[in-house]
Amino acid sequence: MAGKDLPVSPLMLPMPELPPVPGVRLGTGRAEIRYKAREDVTMMVFPAGTTVAGVFTQNKCPGAPVDWCRAALKGGKARALVVTAGNSNVFTGKAGRETCQQTARAMADLAGCKPNEVFLASTGVIGEKLPTEKLTAALPPLFGSLGEDGWAAAARAIMTTDTFPKGATRTAKIGDATVTVSGIVKGSGMIAPDMATMLCFLATDAKVPAGALQAILKKGVDRSFNCVTVDSDTSTSDTVLLFATGATKHPRVPAEGGPMLRDFARAVSEVLMDLALLVARDGEGAQKLIRIDVTGAVSAKSAHRIAMSIANSPLVKTAIAGEDANWGRIVMAVGKAGEPADRDKLSVGVGGVWMAREGEIVPGYDEAPVVAHMKGREVEIQVDIGLGRGKATVWTCDLTHGYIDINGSYRS
Repeated sequence: MAGKDLPVSPLMLPMPELPPVPGVRLGTGRAEIRYKAREDVTMMVFPAGTTVAGVFTQNKCPGAPVDWCRAALKGGKARALVVTAGNSNVFTGKAGRETCQQTARAMADLAGCKPNEVFLASTGVIGEKLPTEKLTAALPPLFGSLGEDGWAAAARAIMTTDTFPKGATRTAKIGDATVTVSGIVKGSGMIAPDMATMLCFLATDAKVPAGALQAILKKGVDRSFNCVTVDSDTSTSDTVLLFATGATKHPRVPAEGGPMLRDFARAVSEVLMDLALLVARDGEGAQKLIRIDVTGAVSAKSAHRIAMSIANSPLVKTAIAGEDANWGRIVMAVGKAGEPADRDKLSVGVGGVWMAREGEIVPGYDEAPVVAHMKGREVEIQVDIGLGRGKATVWTCDLTHGYIDINGSYRS
């Protein structure tokens, strides 16, 4: 179903207006790699001295662009980003590596930088060679049309099965200076942590050393994208990149970052969380956004694993799609997580109503308010393990016939 119009998710939130980020020029163009009537190439160009941080998929069969970015990230500097939609350049062997090399060289010639200062990302079908000549031919005219206000167009150009563009922005203080953090993301299916499957690009006008930038991004991703799942499948192409142009003057930031970046880290974290939840809202075929809070686990890591077991359970997700208050499926998902749990200490609730406490149904339990809650667009599940103080929150969506419709015809 790639490239076809999909009904917009009922969970959609409108795209906020993303202001220009000083130092960033961006734009979109058409290479017709797969889609014939829309922009499918996004370009961002940054000034000399821009630092970069990145987090990538843990899938053991990554795409060539992921390998390229991992190597380029070691230099800590960036001058350009090129993103394509429609073909992921995954499982393409030598041809995929050559596409990355040729694209980076072509972009480097335009930006006046080294190829390893060019970052690449692709999304779409796996196993088909990307037509390199179409991509490289699209770069010069696109480079000539870059501007400061292209964030909304870029959010649309990186989409595949997404039904709406996704963006977020915040400001932060570094000393007395105000800096901006803005980002866009694409993601709808093949969504699971390590990271949640998507392409995500953030930029800021702050001047932050690469090491400190990397630590802030990694922490923010762990709290956001690594707490979101749609279907338990980890993509081959997941990429989150954060570029810091240094275009706004502020007090010098030490190499290790430190307290001076506390508010900046807050802004990055909030942008990442906004974007992660937008991905969950646009889960393929999704009709409901689901929040799962687990408390009382033996550790935070254990709580996270239990929460993800619930979030990834097809039986839990289909019950919520059908608005069926079948809390036994939640108990099942807790028990299969492989984490410490005691049936006789377990408590389960939905929508703030406890259905079971310490291994038993609550006396006088009334299902009516739970059913009413499940008829809404946002559903909340509470689980207390009763063994410790570990807690975690994750987000997912329901599993509907729409998911099958989209993925059953993805290549057609």
